[in-house]
Amino acid sequence: MENTILSHQQIQHKIRRIAYQILESNVSEDEIILAGITGGGMEFAKRLAKVLSDISDATITLGEVSMDKKNPLQSGVTTNLSPETYTNKPLVLVDDVLNSGSTLIYGVHHFLQVPLLRLKTAVLVNRNHKKYPVKADFKGISLSTSLHEHVEVVFSEGNDKVLLE
Repeated sequence: MENTILSHQQIQHKIRRIAYQILESNVSEDEIILAGITGGGMEFAKRLAKVLSDISDATITLGEVSMDKKNPLQSGVTTNLSPETYTNKPLVLVDDVLNSGSTLIYGVHHFLQVPLLRLKTAVLVNRNHKKYPVKADFKGISLSTSLHEHVEVVFSEGNDKVLLE
């Protein structure tokens, strides 16, 4: 059984709201770095980047963060952004769902290897099952779900949705 938690229109509204929040926290910056975690996080980051480009004069730099989400410690974390691209700049690490926090914490750790102006996190869905001390600075929706339930974010042109299965 699946339930639609967020419709396409609701997701577009949340993306726009989060983009404005990111802009507000970086209002005096010339450049904002968005680093999307491969998969849903990258799709979410692309949508945020598009809205940020529309509402801001700042340069929006989009990068992708890759890791094995099941075993990030073994696989390591890589990104297509060079450290020089984000050194001493504001960076937002983006993922679609914050579940246990392991993906975000390993992503945060990767970016803390160089000095940053500030580091924030953005997620579309926060599930409140954290094992690690990481929080979403910008979130679309917080859900209290059981560990047996599965949240799926579907990014499909014109038909985005969040499902609870």
